[in-house]
Amino acid sequence: MTPLAITFLILSILLVWGGLVASSIFLRRHPEATSYPPGGTDDHREDIAPIEHDT
Repeated sequence: MTPLAITFLILSILLVWGGLVASSIFLRRHPEATSYPPGGTDDHREDIAPIEHDT
């Protein structure tokens, strides 16, 4: 392998595993959302049938 290929291999490994570690740390500090966007709470949408279109 060329030095350039090894450099990109190490960079990609650090990017993937670093993102995994960062997301794990974030989830450990903020395990549950304190507020939800509109429609994010239980609004009983499963009680309404899906829209049916005539095709």
